[in-house]
Formats: sequence, structure tokens, C-alpha cells
Amino acid sequence: MKEENCPCESGQLYAKCCGTFHQGLAAKTAEQLMRSRYSAFVLNLHDYLLKTWHVSTRPETLADEEPVRWLGLKIKDAQSDELHAEVEFIARYKIAGKAWKLHERSRFVFEDGCWYYIDGDILDS
Repeated sequence: MKEENCPCESGQLYAKCCGTFHQGLAAKTAEQLMRSRYSAFVLNLHDYLLKTWHVSTRPETLADEEPVRWLGLKIKDAQSDELHAEVEFIARYKIAGKAWKLHERSRFVFEDGCWYYIDGDILDS
């Protein structure tokens, strides 16, 4: 995947974008973390998803669900201060051939030099 475009649709190569975060570099912004988490969903990187999920809301494991084919990500808005952030996005995907959209406003917190996903509100598209 190193020579392919990043699944987060940043326009960069995976190796220079989300691949750096998946290899251990801390995201500098909540939007970067959001994009890297989307890419982790695409690539089934469950360990990364759990590692970047805040301990206060993190599940013990990620349940295996029906196979999802992720189709695209659009960041609608991102706002932050030094310790808190929100990122609104639309992620398109298919399950069993049926297309869906996830429109969410996610919340993040900055602790110990890292951004963490806390939770999100599902929005109407």
C-alpha cells in the first residue's frame, strides 16, 4: 500500500500520510487523527483504532461485523483549541452491496502529547 494514495483522500501517498501515524507518529491535529482512524478502518487496523480511542470510552475489543467496503471520506468541519476538538465528516461505505453514509461530529481530547477519539454524534445528512 506504500505507493498508493492514502485512503483518507488527502491526496498524499499512504506512506507519507496516514501510514506515518499507523507506524507510531502522533497526529498533530484532531483532523489528522480522524483521517488516520478512517484509514485504519479501511485497512482493518483494529489495534491502531483501540490505541487512539480515549480510555474513558474505549471498548475492550472491536467486534467483527459484516464486511464493510469503505468508499470515501469528506471532512466537513474541524474546530479545536489546545485540548479539545471536534471534526465533522461524512464517510461513505457499502455493506452487502448496499450503500450507506456515516455523518458524524466526533469529539477528541489532547492528553500526554496525543490526540484521542472520545465519541461522536450521528448527524442527519
